[in-house]
Amino acid sequence: MADVALADRIAEIAAEAGALAMGQWRTDFERWEKSPGNPVCAVDLEVDALLRDRLSALDPGAGWLSEETADNADRLALERLWVVDPIDGTRDYIRGRPGWAVSIALIEHGVPVIGVLDAPARGEVWRAARGKGATRNGVRLRAGGRADFPGARVPTDALPKVDHDLVAVDKPNSIALRIAMVAADEADLVATVRWGYEWDIAAAVLIAGEAGATVTDAFGQPLAFNTQNAQAFGVLATVPGIHAAARDRLRARAEAARG
Repeated sequence: MADVALADRIAEIAAEAGALAMGQWRTDFERWEKSPGNPVCAVDLEVDALLRDRLSALDPGAGWLSEETADNADRLALERLWVVDPIDGTRDYIRGRPGWAVSIALIEHGVPVIGVLDAPARGEVWRAARGKGATRNGVRLRAGGRADFPGARVPTDALPKVDHDLVAVDKPNSIALRIAMVAADEADLVATVRWGYEWDIAAAVLIAGEAGATVTDAFGQPLAFNTQNAQAFGVLATVPGIHAAARDRLRARAEAARG
């Protein structure tokens, strides 16, 4: 089980990083694209540097994996790893929308043991420690009990026709916050059917799991962290009662996307 005092310290560091980002939100900061459709801004890099400094001092023996830092394969030999997205939901951050968060996870032996999402524009702090549950702003979280797939709530801009039996709810750009919505019983299903990076989901996967949600890859298989390519094929986070139905609904799309 994870150390609650360590989780407290990580939350303090996340809050410091969130305050740094919040101080420059909706200002004229530098922004560009790392690749087409993949935005980044100067604040991402500032927050990343702060987090690396603070977290490395907190646990110098842990490796480092972040969206905004060049990867180092030395992490694969380490028992512990910081997995960080300095601003998950950069697109919302750049557009002045509140759907972004600082995401920090501590991984031990390939498993998230502490996860924190600091979302200052939403006034939210999400946190979880393995075996100790998950909270938002100190209130314990519990995923919903829906057992019927039709009517399941999905954070999305628009539902495809094939999913007309589902219900669209508000979608933050941050995938981590969307997964956390399942933990808070504000959504029943979050799914992607493409390769994604560990830093996008590591903290949120623990938060959702500790709230009683079921979280797997797009094919219903367990997620692993500190992998060689730092990726997983999709994520499927649901309330427990509809996970099998969601996996079956998405299987053909996942197989087509994976090729």
